[in-house]
Amino acid sequence: MKNKTTLPSRPLIQQLRIAVVIFFVSVTTTPAFAQATTAIGTAKVWGTVDGIAIEGVVQGPSVQVSDLQVACVFEYTEGDIFKSPPALPPALNGLVHLDQDMKGLLTEIRKGGKFLGHANETLLLTPPKGTIGGRRLLLIGLGDRNKFTPELMTGIGSVAMREALKLGVTSFSFASDLKDAGIDSPTALVAGNVVKGIFEAYRAQLWLKEKQMVQVKPISKVILLAGPAFFTTAGEGIQEAVSAIKN
Repeated sequence: MKNKTTLPSRPLIQQLRIAVVIFFVSVTTTPAFAQATTAIGTAKVWGTVDGIAIEGVVQGPSVQVSDLQVACVFEYTEGDIFKSPPALPPALNGLVHLDQDMKGLLTEIRKGGKFLGHANETLLLTPPKGTIGGRRLLLIGLGDRNKFTPELMTGIGSVAMREALKLGVTSFSFASDLKDAGIDSPTALVAGNVVKGIFEAYRAQLWLKEKQMVQVKPISKVILLAGPAFFTTAGEGIQEAVSAIKN
């Protein structure tokens, strides 16, 4: 396994605040910070399908360097990402770090009703240079947190891929935000469903391209962000999904 660290030039305080946030969550009730962890910055390609490498990286959405960063959020409830429990403590919460690096704009957008977070709703932002690692930030809504099921993530993965293709990026990174929001869900299943949705959308666009209905710029890599405690489990789900897609 090869380790890598992103944004070496960022201020030290931001490097120290790298999100040890769990985006692909586990069914276990053991606190994330009590589990065996994988080093921040660890990266591994879990598989390749249709020329697209699916890479897992232990990193948070405010730090990961990418042309497009995808972050998922539920419909807003007062102080939701800051209340712990059920949300992760601020020091471990990637959405809190994302909000802080954007000067509170994430909360302002959600609280002010400018982005409602309905399931599959999207909002594309171009954060000021130097605030986060992503050149652009795509928010995707997860809907009502009380109605969440892992199956939703297949559609969310499809939305992420379609939006990435519209923007013409060659790669993008994705964070599901489930653990940050205090949602307990099976890590491997969630990760696998995201991958399945990504390729459902990609293959549909390739088919339309063959029919000369769309123009598509190929994607070369999708980076799935995971927290230190669930990197391996998420990888197992990704590998299983890749195998199923190839068959």
